Amino acid sequence: MKAFLNIRTFLLALSMIAISLLHYLTPLHLHYLHDIFQRLYYLPIILAAVWFGLRGGLACSLAVSFLYAPHILFQWGGHLTIEMEKYLEIVLYNIVGGVTGLLAQRERERSIQLQNTADGLEQSFKKLQEQSDQIIAIEKNLRSAEKLSTLGEMAAVLAHEIRNPLGSIRGTAEILRDDYRPGDAKYEFIDIQIKETERLNRVVEDFLRMARPSQIEKVPCSIQEELETVTTLVANDARQRHITLDLIPPKINTKIHGDGEKLRQAFLNIVINALQATPSGGSVCIASSKVRDGIEISFTDSGLGVTSENILRIFEPFFTTKSDGTGLGLAITKKIIEGHGGTARIVSVAGEGTTVLVWLPQAISGGAP
Repeated sequence: MKAFLNIRTFLLALSMIAISLLHYLTPLHLHYLHDIFQRLYYLPIILAAVWFGLRGGLACSLAVSFLYAPHILFQWGGHLTIEMEKYLEIVLYNIVGGVTGLLAQRERERSIQLQNTADGLEQSFKKLQEQSDQIIAIEKNLRSAEKLSTLGEMAAVLAHEIRNPLGSIRGTAEILRDDYRPGDAKYEFIDIQIKETERLNRVVEDFLRMARPSQIEKVPCSIQEELETVTTLVANDARQRHITLDLIPPKINTKIHGDGEKLRQAFLNIVINALQATPSGGSVCIASSKVRDGIEISFTDSGLGVTSENILRIFEPFFTTKSDGTGLGLAITKKIIEGHGGTARIVSVAGEGTTVLVWLPQAISGGAP
């Protein structure tokens, strides 16, 4: 900025000296040239006023007066009365410099005020936008709380009105199944009935888990052991689907203070979703490592991926892309993870698989896992 001002000052000084030299070096009998030269002085005066305001305009007009006065006194000295307008020209130089500088300075101050106003409006807009985002987030939380409240009421009714009859239906079906041998059509029908009652019972349990306040008892818990239990539980399902299930052992201790049973349920929900999203011949890889004073567990599948629109909603209660899904599995998972002070997020590219990243705090120092 300083260099820019120096360049402008240099150009003004150069233009005034050049015009003055033209005055002093031009013969007096060339009146029309002298008239042109004395008008040229207005150019640096106006530029100085525009660039530097009132002080610049007055300083430049005084400098021009100082340079032009000797020309009048010494070169036109014998024609004082005839060339009176030349003295008036000096007065006009200072008037133009002062008025133009004043107007330019006011315009500059007005521009600064408008810029400050624009900046203030921009800040106000950002604050309003932040407040709007907060209101939307609060509204979303309220809707979620309303869903959970409704879910709690539904869960209470389901627990009383459905689970007990389901138990009776399943018990009766198991007794009836004993009268037939595997391969018999009725045996298969009864077996389907038992499996469907089990599925319905799991749905009720999911509702109950989602609705009930989760009491987490934090004790030393090995993440690796819980993951090993989960892989054992789903190993047969993975084989039937012809999916490779890999659990990579950690290089260091992956123990935390947490509720192992609840974490196992959360991990199981993630792995089951990964297996269901992976086509035959694909793979699901599970790995854990110590990061940021905690543990990060990654669940990576080679499925079709999740669209960006679904990623934003995938942890919402009741949201599902499966025809027979309840939309509660990952919602329960998120609730368990957040109950441990952790986070769960999804990284996915359509056609390139999905990775669920779970971070849990309170890692316990130690050596081998």
